Amino acid sequence: ISCCPCANLMTAEPEATPGEWKLVSTSDNVVLYRRSRAGPGHYESKAIGEVSASTAVVHAVIDDLDSYSRFMPYTLECRVLKREGDSVLTYQRVSAPLVSDRDYTLRVRTTSKTVEGGTSYLSRWETENALGPVEIRGIIRVKLCEGGWLLEPMGPNSTRATYSVYTDSGGVIPALIKNTGSQIGIRKIFTAIRKQVRDAKYAK
Repeated sequence: ISCCPCANLMTAEPEATPGEWKLVSTSDNVVLYRRSRAGPGHYESKAIGEVSASTAVVHAVIDDLDSYSRFMPYTLECRVLKREGDSVLTYQRVSAPLVSDRDYTLRVRTTSKTVEGGTSYLSRWETENALGPVEIRGIIRVKLCEGGWLLEPMGPNSTRATYSVYTDSGGVIPALIKNTGSQIGIRKIFTAIRKQVRDAKYAK
């Protein structure tokens, strides 16, 4: 559960038809798309990739919020503020190259259902800054961050993971840095998860 700090892609290119997903890249076994949206975020990103682990294990990694600062890219701080029912309130601070640190509080809701081949998980999040820590001088507060993870079984030890994010990263970031940073950041998230699922603690 992570809002890439540069996740709204560059706006200098011709816009895709609203609502139409446009292929951006296929590097590092991650298929990355974007589509235009009316609003401060300009673009929504979607990435799809396979992870060599069951959906339960991948979900356990994504739900391990207290460990994000040790394995998620650019995550300087991540802590759970409250868990209640199917939702969790979490504060995160990200520190990406070439831009100022950013922070936000997210409300994450997760549901699961039995499907052919196993269990699918859907986690969706949105900003809930009013329920988190107050703004800190020198750190840019991200006001808009929506996204999610959809985990679908492809076999007993294989997951089709779909990551989506729509965010206004705040501040002034040159378009080239936004574009490059977004693509690299999203691919790094997949790389981190593919590595983290090997940790034996998630098999429990």
